[in-house]
Amino acid sequence: MNLDHVFVCGHPALDFAATLRARRSTRFEMFVAPDRLNAWYLESGLVDTITPAEEGDVREAIALREALYRLVTDRRLGEDFDREALAVLNAAARQAPATPQLTRAGRHTDATPGQALATLARLGVELLSGPDVPLLKECGNPECTRVYIDRSRGMRRQWCGMESCGNKIKAAAYRARKRTTSVAAGN
Repeated sequence: MNLDHVFVCGHPALDFAATLRARRSTRFEMFVAPDRLNAWYLESGLVDTITPAEEGDVREAIALREALYRLVTDRRLGEDFDREALAVLNAAARQAPATPQLTRAGRHTDATPGQALATLARLGVELLSGPDVPLLKECGNPECTRVYIDRSRGMRRQWCGMESCGNKIKAAAYRARKRTTSVAAGN
């Protein structure tokens, strides 16, 4: 099942944290069913095959996602880590991760949902303790709550992605300028 998940944040843990969209307004949940969680794991490239997830796997994934989002926000704002979120992340990171195997066709990673989640938790630990922390930025679209790694020259990137947010904001600004120009010309 291809759900056209968006991977624009520059890191799997950030893309995972972004699976609850528009946190400040309409809140759009991507993981409404186990098959959607499995689809994310596959589409992200984290694993090549995965055993079917169950409702409990979805609950665990959402708990980790929310902990990651909280910790990323804390780190981005220079605040102390939330203790509860830290406990959730570290508990998940202690579990057995997905392990890639070398096959005749190349690298292949088969996993359970729990192993995929542990892999994401470990990636989150690496992100939040690594050199990319100063590059974390929240999208400039007021409706978007994605956090991304800004590797642009001069760190001037404003949006999580041009297709998802940048074009919308630029088009709205253009329409507003056209309206202002029309009103001014009409007076």
